[in-house]
Amino acid sequence: MTGQHTPAGATASHAAASDASASQATTHATASDVTLRVNGKPCTLTVDHRRTLLDLLREDLDLPGAKKGCDHGQCGACTVLLGGRRVNSCLLLAVSLDGCDVTTVEGLSGDGEELHPLQRAFQERDAFQCGYCTPGQICSALGALAEAAAGHPSLVTDPQAPAGRPVRLDRAEIRERLSGNLCRCGAYPRIVEAVEDVIP
Repeated sequence: MTGQHTPAGATASHAAASDASASQATTHATASDVTLRVNGKPCTLTVDHRRTLLDLLREDLDLPGAKKGCDHGQCGACTVLLGGRRVNSCLLLAVSLDGCDVTTVEGLSGDGEELHPLQRAFQERDAFQCGYCTPGQICSALGALAEAAAGHPSLVTDPQAPAGRPVRLDRAEIRERLSGNLCRCGAYPRIVEAVEDVIP
């Protein structure tokens, strides 16, 4: 019986090419280029599809303000602003945010040394102890202020309040709207006071 003989070198070469193609396909399948505008500055990175926004900010962009607390979206320590709205950055895949604007606590004061009014209020009210949750508390409070100004109700908003009108923030509203941000030191009363200080 006669068969074709394939040279060993050709077989090895074909195998190497197949491995290279598979490796390239794997790389393309698990990472993508993503462009974000972080604290007003555009940045483009090649991001693993499994990488969260929190890890990208802390490990790739050296912005450690947002903290990794529970890593399950339950403590609020990782809160940042995405297009002006507060989000838990530990729950968002960075690859899904291409083209988005992200603001972290580091970007609240712009390029200057002057603190954001809410940061200053936290400082003046001594609204922190260990400080671990403070960046998330501040970003969450800014998001809450914007939501109330846009007329978004909370669980404790008066059902008779006119729809779409700014919601008046009393202490009950502030506590409810910030209830997703935990403070193990128990600085809640001072946090509420700091937020009250910056209500327009």
